[in-house]
Amino acid sequence: MEKYGADLFKDAASFYSRYRPMYPASLIRFLVKQFSLNGDQNLLDLGSGTGQLTVRFSDWCNKIVGIDIEPEMINEAKRLHQELRVGQIQWFNGTLEQYKELHNDQFTIVTIAKAFHWMDRPRVLEELFDLIPYGGGVAIIDNYDPDKSLEPWQVKLNELIEKWYGKERRAGKSTYTHPIISHEEVISNSKFEVEVHTLPTYEINWTIESILGNLYSTSYGARRFLGNKIEEFEKEVKESLSEFSTTGELRETVNVSVKLGRKKRHA
Repeated sequence: MEKYGADLFKDAASFYSRYRPMYPASLIRFLVKQFSLNGDQNLLDLGSGTGQLTVRFSDWCNKIVGIDIEPEMINEAKRLHQELRVGQIQWFNGTLEQYKELHNDQFTIVTIAKAFHWMDRPRVLEELFDLIPYGGGVAIIDNYDPDKSLEPWQVKLNELIEKWYGKERRAGKSTYTHPIISHEEVISNSKFEVEVHTLPTYEINWTIESILGNLYSTSYGARRFLGNKIEEFEKEVKESLSEFSTTGELRETVNVSVKLGRKKRHA
């Protein structure tokens, strides 16, 4: 994360908590089954953001820790958690390394959802290995799919994003490019044993408001990059996307991939 600086998700937290799509219940059921979660285990959510995934394990884990380096994200996670009043969740603003200096916990499962690509992936897996007991593991959750066919409205949206934000995806003080080495390969080169699972597809029903809110929750789509052109941009998005739907709903079919790194004893 160092190359992107401290402002990677500056001003994004409120949009993140309101507009990021929720993961389907099938993902929670899958991880509960894979790690035999029954209320006794501890879970660490690394890169937890505003905690929407973190809190959903409240019924299935004993202690939950959510770690994020963005203070705004952790503050929003605490606010949402206080409203929901579920689970024993500790929110930690800082790095995994900083957390380990202060705590000596073990975690049956570590989830990293849509955040692994920002990290020094081999180092993070190395740091996690001694936190996880044998039988436990890391779950890298993502729906990145470079070969996915886009809906017509998504093609139009991408054209507008490029027009208003520029061709390069800005990310903090740098620009973003997706890692060349896959998450699967990074895990297979670590001490963990890799398994790849693809869950059933599910549908997201977007509105123009939630499309804009989701864009503003991203590192590259921050409102501050638009300067004083926010109203103009939103007007063009609304006019352009309304041509694709008479009801105001725009649908997207989404895949969820889970790369598991298992900590197994070797004979």
